[in-house]
Amino acid sequence: MIDTAIPDAGLGDDDDDFDAFALDTDAPFPDDRYLDRELSWLAFNQRVLELAEDPTVPVLERSNFLAIFASNLDEFFMVRVAGLKRRIVTGLAVPTNVGRAPTDVLADISAAAHSLQLRHAETWSQSVRPALAEAGIDVVGWADLDDDEHERLTEYFQAQVFPVLMPLAVDPAHPFPYISGLSLNLAIRVRNARTGRTEFARLKVPPMLPRLVEVPTESGIRYIPIEDLIANHLGDLFPGMEVVDHHAFRLTRNEDMVIEEDESENLIQALEAELMRRRFGPPIRLEITDDMDDVTLELLVKELDVTDQQVYRLPGPLDLRALFSLSRIDRPDLHYPPHLPRTAVAFQPAEQNGRADLFAAIRKGDVLVHHPYESFATSVQAFLEQAARDPHVLAIKQTLYRTSGDSPIVQALIDAAEAGKQVLALVEVKARFDEAANIGWARQLEKAGVHVVYGLVGLKTHCKLALVIREEDGVLRHYSHVGTGNYNPKTSRLYEDFGLFTTDAQVGKDLTRLFNELSGYAIEKKFKRLLVAPLHLRKGLLRLIDKERRNAQAGKPARIRIKVNSMVDEQIIDALYRASQAGVPVEIWVRGICSLKAGVPELSENITVRSILGRYLEHSRIFTFENDGDPQYYIGSADMMHRNLDRRVEALVRVVAPAHHKELSDLFDLAMADTTSSWHLEPDGEWVRHSVDAEGKPLVDAQDATMAAIARRRRVRAAR
Repeated sequence: MIDTAIPDAGLGDDDDDFDAFALDTDAPFPDDRYLDRELSWLAFNQRVLELAEDPTVPVLERSNFLAIFASNLDEFFMVRVAGLKRRIVTGLAVPTNVGRAPTDVLADISAAAHSLQLRHAETWSQSVRPALAEAGIDVVGWADLDDDEHERLTEYFQAQVFPVLMPLAVDPAHPFPYISGLSLNLAIRVRNARTGRTEFARLKVPPMLPRLVEVPTESGIRYIPIEDLIANHLGDLFPGMEVVDHHAFRLTRNEDMVIEEDESENLIQALEAELMRRRFGPPIRLEITDDMDDVTLELLVKELDVTDQQVYRLPGPLDLRALFSLSRIDRPDLHYPPHLPRTAVAFQPAEQNGRADLFAAIRKGDVLVHHPYESFATSVQAFLEQAARDPHVLAIKQTLYRTSGDSPIVQALIDAAEAGKQVLALVEVKARFDEAANIGWARQLEKAGVHVVYGLVGLKTHCKLALVIREEDGVLRHYSHVGTGNYNPKTSRLYEDFGLFTTDAQVGKDLTRLFNELSGYAIEKKFKRLLVAPLHLRKGLLRLIDKERRNAQAGKPARIRIKVNSMVDEQIIDALYRASQAGVPVEIWVRGICSLKAGVPELSENITVRSILGRYLEHSRIFTFENDGDPQYYIGSADMMHRNLDRRVEALVRVVAPAHHKELSDLFDLAMADTTSSWHLEPDGEWVRHSVDAEGKPLVDAQDATMAAIARRRRVRAAR
């Protein structure tokens, strides 16, 4: 068993004077010490694009990265660009994190996004599409097909497409129609043969139909974009009219939501109303094909009320999210080699084909599980399913931020409630773009008798927590799980995350207090093995960082290692700068945004920043501090952003087992090594990819190496 007599993770809740954070700082920092967060995000998406451009990546994975880039950029415009526009329109044009006006940042975003979207389109047309064709997967146009293929596709059009099309005329009797966000449309000009007048019509490409229509062929696979198929049958939609021209266009709207919770008597009703309003958000971006004529463009710009800056003229096809469908093609030679998640060693059943007793395994000591290398289904999911059917389990408490359709996690909670157990589900209905789904889950849980709560007013509950209360020999034991990722079986196969299982009594008490605070009116400030936002997480991390600074100044061992999705918070960044100036080696492993400048003389010369992208989305958050030879390790849900530290309920748990320390340390060693393929953040703010050595040989793939290490761990146990 692990010794649970450890120091407070709360780092002294009685030091309220710590807010002042007196650090004996020397000269003030330069005003330009931060990188712009929006441009840094675009740099992240550029790294995604670089994977699509890489000919050493399997071609169907390259196609998938093009789709990911497109999806990422859509959300960036719907939320981040929309937020900047809203601040400008409402007059709340406060400076950004780099001290510049939002209008100037918006201009920089526009220039960078225009360049990236053109590069994205060219990567498809000039690199990925030809590579797919060479592999026998061809995306073609109508003109590339022969007469027999035209005939078969015409039959398909008449039977499956034509009946659901809805052309909308624009004339004095028909006002310009509403254009929904992210819909793909055809702008059509037709001429009336009797009057000679040219009219305009809009045709929405039905989103429920396959975007890429398979063309029957004897060899290989061929597809045609459905908008091309429709465009070549417009005569059927406008009989008696001459089709003069047609062009594809796509509109992005502001889909960020602002809920005034303090003024709302019913959060669910307010959220449902806001979801309806989201559909009618103002336009943010208009994408058009590069062959669109000026007359059509002028009409769209006028009717949609967009500026020239918001128009993105691109070679077709638009909306390459359609390429997600190609990832389902069964061509193993064109994908990454398959990887089957393994059951964590501690959770492997004692007998072949037997069922593991997860409670017994956790009682032996803390269990750290690394997804997707280790299975979510045989750890987190199995833990909750065992709890649901175990007659000795009295209660289950769970946070749900995002989950999947037909979620076994939700079903386990329902089964537990129907079995008579006390079940609490904290469903975060404000999880962006999952609001409607989460409302549905909440109502389904309520019908089953689960106690459903929606968290605290003004805060999102983002922490990943599960607590099971089990009676054992007349004593209640707490089984806790604290994770870095959502309780989502589908994304757990793609997202890299950690989860800690423990029966540590202190963690159980901490989670009990935290759940009470979230579901009731308790105000509990004392957590022993957790760091919890918004009250204590920032304060605790600043203390830990500053302790490393003071240790370095005193000649004691000092080092900081942080793995996050985003590094934006100015207070955290400034504390890391101070640590660097004191001589503390600081290693930052970041997936996305990084506003911190690395390697700048006299500011951050001891800070190294790396980014790793690959088949899995790096999602875990890890914080390690040397602490004068007594290292402290934390994992949890929080990124270093204002929203995570100030406007969300987040939780980090201290990891105490020496074996787990080594596992996390080895992971950092691998990621930060010069022999590992990664992107390096340069002092000028540019990200440079390092994927081959001086001789042109590929560097180590960190995710492949992690798979191999976990496979070896399993073989070692099997050999004992």
